Amino acid sequence: MHIRTTKTSSGATAIQVVRYIHRKMEVLTHVGSARNESDLLSLKKIASDWIHGKSNEQMSFLPQFDGQLSSTIVQIDKCQYRGFRYQLFYDCLWSLSVKFKFHLIAAVDSKMVKILNDLVIARIAAPSSKLESFEFISDYFGITHGRRDFYRTLSELPLLKGEVEARVITVAKKNFGFNFSLVFYDLTTLYFESFETDELRRIGFSKDNKASNPQIMIGLLVNDLGFPVSYQVFPGNKFEGHTLMPSINSLRKKYKIKQMTVVADSAMISDQNVEFLKAEKLHYIVAARTANLPIKTIEEIAKQLNQKDEVTIRMPTASKGDLICSFSDKRYRKEKREMEKQLAKAELILKTPSAAEIIKRTKFLKGKKLSYELNQDLIRKTTLLLGIKGYYSNCSDLSSEEIIKHYKNLWQVEKSFRISKSDLKTRPIFHNKQQAVEAHILICFMALALAKYIEIKTKKSIKSVTKELKKVTDARIYDQINKREFVMRSEINETLKEILREI
Repeated sequence: MHIRTTKTSSGATAIQVVRYIHRKMEVLTHVGSARNESDLLSLKKIASDWIHGKSNEQMSFLPQFDGQLSSTIVQIDKCQYRGFRYQLFYDCLWSLSVKFKFHLIAAVDSKMVKILNDLVIARIAAPSSKLESFEFISDYFGITHGRRDFYRTLSELPLLKGEVEARVITVAKKNFGFNFSLVFYDLTTLYFESFETDELRRIGFSKDNKASNPQIMIGLLVNDLGFPVSYQVFPGNKFEGHTLMPSINSLRKKYKIKQMTVVADSAMISDQNVEFLKAEKLHYIVAARTANLPIKTIEEIAKQLNQKDEVTIRMPTASKGDLICSFSDKRYRKEKREMEKQLAKAELILKTPSAAEIIKRTKFLKGKKLSYELNQDLIRKTTLLLGIKGYYSNCSDLSSEEIIKHYKNLWQVEKSFRISKSDLKTRPIFHNKQQAVEAHILICFMALALAKYIEIKTKKSIKSVTKELKKVTDARIYDQINKREFVMRSEINETLKEILREI
């Protein structure tokens, strides 16, 4: 059975259902006559339903091309399934790249900009090596890029860092009220699947527990929501405290920032950094290593706090600004449990000595001639500091509670690092040349900016948003009779509709 259209003497289009027997046409039913495209489509739909109702099996259907019903009947047994694509995923992320104006990066040719943006989208969709990313883009986005085009202009990509950061900062200002007055800084390491070192890839203290692998260090600056605004790449053996000044300086010089409060971890509170921040008239909030304080100061702090929950004290210091200390009952219980475990381990080793365990420098043990004993001074100091957290700051206009609140937002940087390391799989790095490494970091930074934007706007993790977007697939079906391919998209659920609205 087929749908037949024919012109009538009045100029209308008649729609009939017919069949052919021995090359002779038999009209089974006359559906009606149409005088415009809308009526024509409606009558064809009625005719199609009539055929389906008369047949025990679905012999044909009307596919959609660009939202319009095709005028050609397609036989299902003459169609070939060609797989699926994540077209909605791509369209959504590409639109977001346009919002960031990543598509207008002018430092390289337009072909390279398209490749760069597609690699960023692939980093969010299915993070993997560059080779696998190109294959993913081809298989699931239907876009073919020449890898030679990418590697030919690879040396130009690191030059885009300043322009990319500028576009990201513009988005931060427009959408999240960012104004440089408060930034959060932290550092992490990224290791290589290699054992060769050079000026950038160095053996250093590894936060990834890959002590034998060369690494690089990444300093990241984010706003109070964890949205990244700038980054710096350092050799893998650089001291953490020496990374703060270059990171802050590069941002301040470019944007002529006069006032800024920097929130950072305790590793950044070297005397040199404090002098730098003071000289530049910048404010800072950093964690204090209270265990390094003199025992008399620790005793005085413990006495004033008196293990009262949420109580804070503030005292001036000679060189590092004010020392703010607070007591938390929740932190006390947690640290007390950990201390008891460490003490139990130390006492067990004293009863049953093991050289291997001693080599591990078990806490609360100290050497005594040819033997070991409990370190009573350390036990006392640790007991006094249970539940106490300290901060240094020169923010005289902020209360102790405000300073502590700002510092607690430092976890946003750590969260961004977790996203980049796990969801975006920034590590391990398989590149060898410095330009390729810097290009990889640039792509990951751009992907992190898009991912954090999505998380902030939707209040959902990038992992869950990616999962929802991938639920919508476009099936590719090839009509062998009419020699053309059409697409059938799966349904978009309400959760995803809300996500798309927020983005």
